[in-house]
Amino acid sequence: MRLKDKIALITGAASGIGLATAKRFVEEGAIVAACDYNEEALKVAKKEVGDSYRIYKMDVSKHDEVKEIVNKIVDDLKKIDILVNNAGITKDNFLVKMPENDFDAVISVNLKGVYNVTQVVVENMMERKRGVILNASSVVGVYGNIGQTNYVASKAGVIGMTKTWAKEFARYGIRVNAVAPGFVKTPMTAKVPQKVIDYMNSKTPLGRMGEAVEIANTYLFLASDEASFITGQVLGVDGGLVI
Repeated sequence: MRLKDKIALITGAASGIGLATAKRFVEEGAIVAACDYNEEALKVAKKEVGDSYRIYKMDVSKHDEVKEIVNKIVDDLKKIDILVNNAGITKDNFLVKMPENDFDAVISVNLKGVYNVTQVVVENMMERKRGVILNASSVVGVYGNIGQTNYVASKAGVIGMTKTWAKEFARYGIRVNAVAPGFVKTPMTAKVPQKVIDYMNSKTPLGRMGEAVEIANTYLFLASDEASFITGQVLGVDGGLVI
């Protein structure tokens, strides 16, 4: 029960790593404010996770909507102890073929979305002089990747914001860290051709894709008091891919 009596807001909580994280947090005693733009998927997930999984439809790219929903969460649950900025999308293409609206869409969700949610949530944390903010980056945000200019830019930007916020909010007792997953089995990677998956597995020393729960366990550790002296870090969870 490492998160007993904690309130955690998780974006992109209806599927993949976000849903796995919500499940682990609930198992460890937290109440999760599960936010996602897909309301139907949230309702399905709630049947699986239970009453500690409170659902809120939210488009992280829309600042006014984020502010409205976060304020509702605080009204409903009285506080936010943990924020996991997990929501993300991909629209991959080579730079010379990438439409401007695809670049803007990925930046809007993956980068500006993290800014939008954190800016509103952190006010509650600052008032209470405590909190944990965890941001979803990616191994490609550190090392780059062919065909992912928009995604890489967003995830590299998340790392920059993480380090900046760790410095800004330390005086309020707020820790800020990022997780950089490698290739993980999620609905997002389910669309990837098998030959690409085989190639990535061959480049990963552990020889396989990661499981969503393995990323969730990393978030759990960083959210818990076990990580009380860790801030401003980017933790790679990639099966050794980058070495």
